[in-house]
Order: sequence, then structure tokens, then C-alpha cells
Amino acid sequence: MSEQTGETRQTVSHTETLIRSRLRDREPTHAGKVREMYDLGDEMLMVTSDRLSAFDVVFPTPIPSKGRVLTQLSVHWFRTLPAASPNHLIAEPDVRWLADHTDEPELHVGRCLRVRKCDPLPIECVVRGRLEGSGWKEYQERGAIQEHALPEGLRLHDALPEPIFTPATKAASGHDENITFEQAERIVGSDVAAMLRRRSIEIFTAARDLLAKAGITLADTKFEFGWCGDELLLIDEVLTPDSSRFLLPGPDGEPVAMDKQFVRDWANRSDWNREYPAPELPEEVVRQTAERYREIARRILGWEVV
Repeated sequence: MSEQTGETRQTVSHTETLIRSRLRDREPTHAGKVREMYDLGDEMLMVTSDRLSAFDVVFPTPIPSKGRVLTQLSVHWFRTLPAASPNHLIAEPDVRWLADHTDEPELHVGRCLRVRKCDPLPIECVVRGRLEGSGWKEYQERGAIQEHALPEGLRLHDALPEPIFTPATKAASGHDENITFEQAERIVGSDVAAMLRRRSIEIFTAARDLLAKAGITLADTKFEFGWCGDELLLIDEVLTPDSSRFLLPGPDGEPVAMDKQFVRDWANRSDWNREYPAPELPEEVVRQTAERYREIARRILGWEVV
């Protein structure tokens, strides 16, 4: 895919994992499940760690290179996909810039983005193009996903007649909570909700069609938006294996998930109750998850993220 954009990068090897970022002169203003946000005055620094969460709980075991994969894919899409503009990206700081802010610039390089200050909307903009995950489970139970009735006879991994917008918000417990479009309208207003739906489906469709040319299926994804003044910007991460389901053709005809579905599947087979604290991930799960993240990044970017 990089040949289509003219993008080239040099492979750089990093062996250490970043569990939590550390700046020399300030503490994060916000620390999420995977990222820390630092206030730089006129802008923010967003640092993506190697932490991994599933079912809204962070595992104690980091995934090597994961933060760089998410950051480099987001940079790629922010810069090359027209539908992803406007967005909050200002620049990706290099190691010299980072050396002025952290004692570990080499550990942080490739994981950091300088971004515009925004007021995030309290809506997660989920777009589904195929029957996967919780959508498949809901379809089996009642033939619909949220308020979207679907044709009978669909199977797991089947394409939907058209992409559907299925927003979510955060419950008080911190778990994602699916909501209807009408509920989204009550939260952000009818005009903004319509804008979020339109932009989300436009970005999904553009990326889906581009990825299909490279043999990659984009099954579903999640976007976040925020206000910067009176401008609605795409923020956070975009089209990564943390926020999306990517499928590749498998040798037996079954698609192979190139995202954190591998961890979800392991968790579902374990005796973990999906509540805090999460267990340590087995070494083989860590290895295969890291390989999946790096491979989907390589196929999209055309270079190795390590």
C-alpha cells in the first residue's frame, strides 16, 4: 500500500517495551488504558504505550512494538487518507525533540504524536461492515445489530448489505455501552450525531476499499472525534489493530484476525471473568499477538515496525 502513497521508511529495531511513558518536566493530564496525554501549552503530546486491554481491562503483560504499530498506522492514515481530514495531527516528534522532554528518547520515539488540543466528544463512532464479535452474537439472538435489522441467513464474517453506524459511550463502570442513534442525538445533538455518522462511514468506506486492493478485509472499526474551536476533528488513533478488525485469507478458507481478537479468543477460553485484575498473558499469546500487529502494519505501510 505504501507504493500508492510514495511513503518509505527505514526499519529501526527497538527491543524494550514501554509500559508507561515518562517525561522529564511534567505529569500526564490524562492516562487512559493505552495512552498518556501531556499538556504542552498550545498543543498536546499523545504517547502510546505497549499496554493492551480487552473487555476494557488492561493486562499486566505488554505487547512488544504495539505502541509503535498503533502510532505509525495512525500517522499513515492521518496523512494519506483524504477522508481522515481534518484531524488533530500536528507532527511526529523525532528523537532530538524527545531528548528535550524525556531521559529515554529512544524508548519513546515512534510512539509519540504532537496533536491539537480538542474537546473529545463522549461518543465512540463504531462502523461495522461485516458480522463479527458482539455484532455476530447480537445478530444470532435477534437478527439485528442495535436498531439495524439485517437479512436472514447471514453467517459469521459475512459482509453486511451496507456499513452501519453503531455508536457507543462509556458507562459509569468504564465498560463500553452500545447506544442507539437516537440516544447519540440526545448526547451530542441531532446535527452533530448526523455529522459523526456521515464522516465515520465515509472514512470506513474509503479505507475498506483501499485495503481490499491489498487483500485485507476491514470488518469494523471505531473512530473518535473532538472539537477544536468550531472544527470537528478526527482524533486519537485511527484504523489500527486496537480499534479495528482486520482479516486476511486463511489457508483453510477461514479468515485470520490480524488484531487483538487473538487475545479476546484466548481470554474467552480461559477462566478469567473479564473483571479487574486481568491475568498475565502467556508467552505464546504475547508472541503471536505481536506478530499479528507487526504483520498487518507491514502490509499496510510497506515497512517493518519493530
